[in-house]
Amino acid sequence: MSTGLSGAAPCGALPKVENMRVAIVRAEWNGHITSKLTESALGVLKANGVGGDDVAVFDVPGAVELTFGASQLIESELFDAVIVFGCVIRGGTPHFDYVCQSVTQGITALNADCDMPVIFGVLTVDTEQDALDRAGGVLGNKGAEAAEAAIKMVAFKRRVEEL
Repeated sequence: MSTGLSGAAPCGALPKVENMRVAIVRAEWNGHITSKLTESALGVLKANGVGGDDVAVFDVPGAVELTFGASQLIESELFDAVIVFGCVIRGGTPHFDYVCQSVTQGITALNADCDMPVIFGVLTVDTEQDALDRAGGVLGNKGAEAAEAAIKMVAFKRRVEEL
């Protein structure tokens, strides 16, 4: 029985994807973190042949607005993938839980209902240092990981379309 994986990149390797267009939606809230995530993603995309006019960055006020921003970009049909970047830092009120739940459910719904991958690059952390550690600090940069996921998911979708 064939698995349909002939020609696939080795597990973990980034596939070569031609003519890929990516939109990044970045929350302005905690912008010093989301900017670092964005810059890292842009670097990975450029290193993999996706740059210049093939990438567009859009800003929204906060993490809750990421779902609407991504939805609008999906409807435009101008892109192959959307990456969302936000950073929600726990505070002393339940607001953290509501924001995290809202953005997680919103992006999950888009992935289930739409014909385009939406990559979840939202940090949900206890402290600002936790976020900095994940935005170029000791734990790497989740922005780079999101860009890698976008490349892999566009390649996945194109392989499925070829079946």
